[in-house]
Amino acid sequence: MVAFLIEYGLFLAKTITFVAAVLLVISGIVGAISSLRERAKAGEDEGGIRVSHLNESLESIKNNLLDSLLSDEARKAQAKERKREEKAKRKAAKKSKGLEPTTAQKPKLFVLDFDGDIRASAAENLRREISAILQVAKQGDEVVVRLESPGGLVHSYGLAASQLKRITGAGLKLTVAVDKVAASGGYMMACIADKIVAAPFAVLGSIGVVAQIPNFHRLLKKHDVDVEVLTAGEYKRTLTVLGENTAEGRAKFIQELEDTHGLFKDFVRDNRRSLDLEKVATGEHWFGTQAKELGLVDDIQTSDELLLDACATSDVYLVQWQQKQTFADRLGFAAEAAVQKTIDKWVQAATKPWWN
Repeated sequence: MVAFLIEYGLFLAKTITFVAAVLLVISGIVGAISSLRERAKAGEDEGGIRVSHLNESLESIKNNLLDSLLSDEARKAQAKERKREEKAKRKAAKKSKGLEPTTAQKPKLFVLDFDGDIRASAAENLRREISAILQVAKQGDEVVVRLESPGGLVHSYGLAASQLKRITGAGLKLTVAVDKVAASGGYMMACIADKIVAAPFAVLGSIGVVAQIPNFHRLLKKHDVDVEVLTAGEYKRTLTVLGENTAEGRAKFIQELEDTHGLFKDFVRDNRRSLDLEKVATGEHWFGTQAKELGLVDDIQTSDELLLDACATSDVYLVQWQQKQTFADRLGFAAEAAVQKTIDKWVQAATKPWWN
């Protein structure tokens, strides 16, 4: 018994030290977030939209390469030709401002990036970017979302998918490009698009729901440690980490998973009506070429190919929301990222269902 108490004391000391360190980091994060909120209340600008004209970026890259391949004489001739082209562009710009009669302008294609974690944190920036686009986009314009996500929390990805729904709801064409992975909650977002393109080895699908939770009840019972879980409501808590789980609670938990899976399948069915859900809603994932055969995607193509082709017919703009950060903010967010890696592992053991 004495040996057990000594071991338990050492374990408790290590645990307290770890928890204290985590709380210290979290307090720094909370301080940084509080600072952001205070500045927002004071009316300070918290960030802004950055727009990059991808046509010009690609043209610059092409010209730089061409210049390196040409002789000095040919390079000078090329420079003169570009000056004439620039003059023509300026003249076209005057026309577009109403100074001279103008011809029809190219349609605009807006590019957004979504890099999803378990909490779909990028949805906050996505919300702002979409709000900006919807205020300037016109009929015939298009939005491309370069989407990467293995999935995550149900409610978080539900909100992210709702943000994309605003694009199609406004009558704009939406294309989702997947270069690496769009599975589970990531695929739920992708299926809203009018068109999904994927790289040959991108991972798609995983239309399923999973939840796992460790239980230490037998370990605690072995050492005569009692844990009481008190609830008001029959199913307020179905499965617990420390308490004794029951067959009834386990059955209810499984029922909740099935209900969530049903909602997921209904959502996919409403947005991809040609899919055979009995075949694809099994929780499996597939590579791009296999996903095309199953109807999960519409075309095999990388986002680079898609945008390069689009630049030939449209004015392509990359739209990004950029948060203004002080040094304290950057320090806080760096600490948050470090803690998040640990928290993400813990989330996998949480009682809430998560898609992955």
